[in-house]
Amino acid sequence: MSKRKDAKDRDRVVYSEFGNNSNSAAFERAIQELPPSQQKIRVQSSRKGRKGKTVTIVSGFQSKPETLTKLLKQLKGLCGAGGTVKEMTLEIQGDHREKIIDKLNQLGYNAR
Repeated sequence: MSKRKDAKDRDRVVYSEFGNNSNSAAFERAIQELPPSQQKIRVQSSRKGRKGKTVTIVSGFQSKPETLTKLLKQLKGLCGAGGTVKEMTLEIQGDHREKIIDKLNQLGYNAR
């Protein structure tokens, strides 16, 4: 007998408590997408935990991650700075509170 196993034998799942993982969309949490006028957005600047560098934090979104990435791209272009999406909040490098509040109000968000 050969000790070498076929590829399909090595990839075979022996035990899985919650069924197969091929349908990962079923395990994701549904996010309720609210219209921009019903969302209360908070814009603040922070330096905490960032080695003294100022970051503008935009929080309070109730929308899909795809919507947040599109909005982040617009805001980064407006400010001429980098940024990221972290846990339903947008972080943009630098202190750009006034610009961001004006842009979000133009887009229909209730930003303060």
